[in-house]
Amino acid sequence: MHILKLREGEEFIKLGQALKATGLVDSGIDAKDVITQGLVLVDGEIETRRGRKLYDGAEVVFDDEKISIQK
Repeated sequence: MHILKLREGEEFIKLGQALKATGLVDSGIDAKDVITQGLVLVDGEIETRRGRKLYDGAEVVFDDEKISIQK
């Protein structure tokens, strides 16, 4: 499991940025590809929007890896 801490003063991180920040994808293009293919779950549901805002407590699953968003 990856724990992704939001930066001080930030309310959210975008889905594509979270995948890149945790190293689950190499680039923004890779993030866009896996997200638009429906391979990413946010809070248990398929998410196809790269710009989806992730707030404290959100959970992302991709390729059997979990990301927990925390303040």
